[in-house]
Amino acid sequence: MTTLVSRLRRASQRDAVFLAVHDAIIAGYTIGRVIRYGSVRCVVIGYNIGGSGLYRGSQFPLLVATPLGVTKCRLREVNLA
Repeated sequence: MTTLVSRLRRASQRDAVFLAVHDAIIAGYTIGRVIRYGSVRCVVIGYNIGGSGLYRGSQFPLLVATPLGVTKCRLREVNLA
């Protein structure tokens, strides 16, 4: 049985993920966009919509392809190229 508190907590996690992805898109980090992750040139390939775990979408909304593979990253870790 699910309590109201746990349902609200899940809803707020979904909202936080949605807002983080929305902020990334508004900031110009759209799919296919070439960006810099530090000094490494990368491409945005998607958005992290995971609501739980170590790398939640609310904290790490971007999925980027680097020369070493795919990673999740924060908006403050990347720059538009």
